[in-house]
Amino acid sequence: MISRLQLFHTQEQIMTRRLYGIPLSGHVHRVRLFLSVLKLDYDFVEASMQSPEVLRLNPLGQIPVFEDGGIILTDSNAILVYLAKTYAPDSHWLPEDPLGAAHVQKWFSIAAGELRYGPAIARAATIWKRPEEIAPAQAKAGKLLPFMESELANRSFLAGNQPTLADLSCYAYTARAPEGGISLQPYPNIRKWLDNVEALPGFVSMPHAPEGGI
Repeated sequence: MISRLQLFHTQEQIMTRRLYGIPLSGHVHRVRLFLSVLKLDYDFVEASMQSPEVLRLNPLGQIPVFEDGGIILTDSNAILVYLAKTYAPDSHWLPEDPLGAAHVQKWFSIAAGELRYGPAIARAATIWKRPEEIAPAQAKAGKLLPFMESELANRSFLAGNQPTLADLSCYAYTARAPEGGISLQPYPNIRKWLDNVEALPGFVSMPHAPEGGI
């Protein structure tokens, strides 16, 4: 038979949530933001891509890594989908209708493509002093941001007039684009969208990078 103490520890293990990553990562931030919006308790374990605990859980050496009881998940957008389906089913965060779902998926692809290789790389190259990568990334951002500005001309959020996972996946690297030498002043619609995301109940900010890089 299982004792009450053993049962307590078993239940405690099942309920444990841990998020591994570094605070300056936009990929990590999008998960932290959704966990906060959903009011879910979790432990944050500061760990880089080379950390033994990350490599143990994800041999690809990517962050974030998320543990939910016995479940281990990698890829920030996949974690967002899991959280929405598990803790906010049938909500506006992940639309079930074909068009709404398609719009969210489009922005997931942009977050993993143009946003990552544009504003995110420009910022990372500035922070970690890889100057040769900055100009090409800024050029990619120069194509992405006007597109985002146009998409936001007649709606409050990326995939419609309600917030979805699309907004969480794209927020951090867009908001911190100036840390990569990319001004957001020419883009009033983007700046209004950032304000809308920051007004969400439970919003948490991503730390600013130190001036001068790391």
